[in-house]
Amino acid sequence: MNMDDLTTPALILDKSRLARNTAAMTEHVRGLGVDLRPHLKTAKSADVAALALAGNFGGITVATLQEAEYFFDNGITDMTYAACIVPSKLDRVAALNARGADLKLITDNAAVAAAIVSHEAGFKVLIEIDCGEHRTGVLPGGPQLLEIAAILDAAPTVELAGVLTHAGHSYAGRGIAAFEAVAEEERAAVVNAAERLRAANHPCATVSTGSTPCVLYARDLTGVTEVRPGVYMFGDMFHAGLGTRRVDEIAVSVLASVIAHREADNQLYIDAGGLALSKDRATGAFDGDADCGYGLICDAATCAPIPGLHIAAVHQEHGMVTAGAPLPFDRLPVGAKVRVLPNHVCMTAAAYDAYNVIEGDGKNEITTTWGRCNGW
Repeated sequence: MNMDDLTTPALILDKSRLARNTAAMTEHVRGLGVDLRPHLKTAKSADVAALALAGNFGGITVATLQEAEYFFDNGITDMTYAACIVPSKLDRVAALNARGADLKLITDNAAVAAAIVSHEAGFKVLIEIDCGEHRTGVLPGGPQLLEIAAILDAAPTVELAGVLTHAGHSYAGRGIAAFEAVAEEERAAVVNAAERLRAANHPCATVSTGSTPCVLYARDLTGVTEVRPGVYMFGDMFHAGLGTRRVDEIAVSVLASVIAHREADNQLYIDAGGLALSKDRATGAFDGDADCGYGLICDAATCAPIPGLHIAAVHQEHGMVTAGAPLPFDRLPVGAKVRVLPNHVCMTAAAYDAYNVIEGDGKNEITTTWGRCNGW
């Protein structure tokens, strides 16, 4: 089977690009002297995890319990569930750990900590630290840190495993100096929290940071034990705009078909709309050519960008393509295929159940299909 045989829209994964991306991050993190616990919330695939874990210690990060159960069923036991736990999910975590998983939880809430310690099962828990994104997490110097630690550390069935943070605000940065500065803010915040725990005689074995830009541009990770980047595996057009991934390193694309021409309006339509591509307009944060609308239109065979084309609008199942110059209608007749590099690969991939795997630029043969885990 090759790409011409696929029903569109379809998710394409270039294994060669993926392998280069994962190997490069593994080598980079090894040079930083910390462990790599890759975040699989975007990939949601055991086959992708196998490449991301090659040469690493074997632990992963997940964003849903569905992911945790799926990866455990595929042989991975050491996991961190990097979203604040709620008491109603503790039974499900306990059941998975009873099967042999080592699923660590995070919290930033004293009442939830009390619910964890009152549960009949035992858990490993990290306290989430707010290092500047102001989404979830306690301030590293605030009173909640020691309050939560005291609750968790006093329980014989609970292990206070450490602290964890995520510098999501790194994505607002522009340029290496900005990423370096946020990476240091992230490191300093979580290390400060760890030092406060230890000074209060609480254990803190794990000091965990995240975010692809921070990991790529961290100058110093003294005091950190592990990092949890994720999007580096695939990349997307937002990362290309940031400069953390080149366009020719983006490993995931959407195969779409041209379904209609409106030559008088200089428009053509593809069968990939808001559901197939997502409605994420992340690249709109950039000026000029870095803004590619709802994804970058590329040649189906080579994945080389087709200059000037712009996905200007999406409906549920339609994408409207236009350009500042006359569109190449002869090159793209109705029925022709294109590939679209996504703005936000996490959102785009979530619409699909499987990856159609190819083995490099210009290689149109689908060599295998890799399943994905969706849902919560």
